[in-house]
Amino acid sequence: MMRYAAYVASLVLTLVCATLVVLHHPYWLWGLAAFGAIAALGTADLLQTRSTLRRNYPVLAHFRYGLESIGPEMRQYFIEADTAEVPFSRQQRALVYQRSKSVNDVRPFGSQVDVYGLDYEWINHSLAPTAHVAHDFRVTIGENTAHPYAASVFNISAMSFGSLSANAIRALNKGAKLGGFYHDTGEGSISPYHRENGGDLVWEIGSGYFGCRDERGLFSEERFVANAGDAQVKMIEIKLSQGAKPGHGGVLPAAKVSAEISATRGVPMGQDCVSPAAHTAFDSPLGLLKFVARLRELSGGKPVGFKLAIGHPWEWFGIAKAMHESGLLPDFIVVDGAEGGTGAAPAEFIDHVGVPMHEALMLVHNTLVGLDLRDKTRIGAAGRITSAFDIARTLAMGADWCNAGRGYMFALGCIQAQSCHTDRCPTGIATQDPSRWNKLDVPDKSTRVFHFHENTLKALRDLLCAAGLSHPSQIGPEHILRRVSPTEVRSLGALYNFLAPGELLGKVPAHAVFQSFWAGARSDSFAAPERVLAMRASKSF
Repeated sequence: MMRYAAYVASLVLTLVCATLVVLHHPYWLWGLAAFGAIAALGTADLLQTRSTLRRNYPVLAHFRYGLESIGPEMRQYFIEADTAEVPFSRQQRALVYQRSKSVNDVRPFGSQVDVYGLDYEWINHSLAPTAHVAHDFRVTIGENTAHPYAASVFNISAMSFGSLSANAIRALNKGAKLGGFYHDTGEGSISPYHRENGGDLVWEIGSGYFGCRDERGLFSEERFVANAGDAQVKMIEIKLSQGAKPGHGGVLPAAKVSAEISATRGVPMGQDCVSPAAHTAFDSPLGLLKFVARLRELSGGKPVGFKLAIGHPWEWFGIAKAMHESGLLPDFIVVDGAEGGTGAAPAEFIDHVGVPMHEALMLVHNTLVGLDLRDKTRIGAAGRITSAFDIARTLAMGADWCNAGRGYMFALGCIQAQSCHTDRCPTGIATQDPSRWNKLDVPDKSTRVFHFHENTLKALRDLLCAAGLSHPSQIGPEHILRRVSPTEVRSLGALYNFLAPGELLGKVPAHAVFQSFWAGARSDSFAAPERVLAMRASKSF
């Protein structure tokens, strides 16, 4: 039978080579070794019971496994279109590489994008463009605190030491220092590598309270003060959830808790490092805001906010109601889209859990506008941002600034190998293997991070000037157009329902999500409204 042909041939050729060796032809030893190894592999295939495919196709099955293993690379380099976003297109990656190296990023012969395709977007230009202005655009966060921070409109998103290598953290932070923008630590806390080059830090505090936890894993005010008082820490960000796996905790196995990670996170070696799904320092919207206020006080008046991926709308509405009722306001909110994620996550979570950034951002922005709180709280947003147009569109939808994780990973040299979770990252970025990350040259890669930020903001300036604007704060939903059918184009202002200032104070607007969940949201609890609980208990709805 043909499916056994390779195995039978290896047996025959092994015997032939063995015979030739016996007949004093020693140079056939190479054939005996090679064909003997293949015959041994085929025999093992037949005797094992775990894989039916290998038993039915001894030897041949391994060709299938080999081709399957290089399938993603074959598709990425030879089959996929330059504009296919899986998750980032070759065109997107090339733009980051070019800007990070400060090489020519212009394109010849017209757009490769189908400008008549659905969802094509553009920004309208002006016949009276403004003169070029400085491109170092800033937004002030925590204006009423003791230490307000003038943040760049484009910063490094949360990526922890442990997920990223020591040299990757060094390069990102040095690039942030060179460019005067911030570097979010991720929930893995502030490592020695974050401190070496003195770049601005946003300290992210997750449910594991790494860097500010006691021996039981609970929040420790004393340890928080020790880190928060560092002049390098410009803001504190409480992580409620993240785009890659919202509502899901994490475990770093004991074997991976190195001495460095133990010291950085404040966890013992020899034990699993657990990041719970929920916080223990608060259990309600009002409790969250009291925690924000307490951290602001303990930090000496630094801006404090929180990051979340939107899920159940009544939970966000509960936070917004607590802000309105108590007057306790975060200095900022970072909206993380479900399309985000620099590390690994369960397949269902990475593909099907959480609200994408555009809709999540619109909900947060609209709610704050409707409560007359938008001018008192800044909004950042993250979710697959690599270009100046991505930034412009995100700001037009309500954000004050943008963060990027994978964009800056590309600036470091990431090739989208998607092996972040294997500890075998080929570029030394997402690995703890020193034989790999030691090859990442910090001076070179930090310069690339700086250039990516610098050249992207220059491109943003050019976009704004072409539109007749002078600062990102001036861009609105009326500036961004989207094709919604072959014959219909609408601005984002026409596509989305925008609330008027104070509209939520007197009534529930004619907006489906507010109509369904606003009235039942509670400032004292994250619990679902009674109607939702009734629906859960019955299939009759």
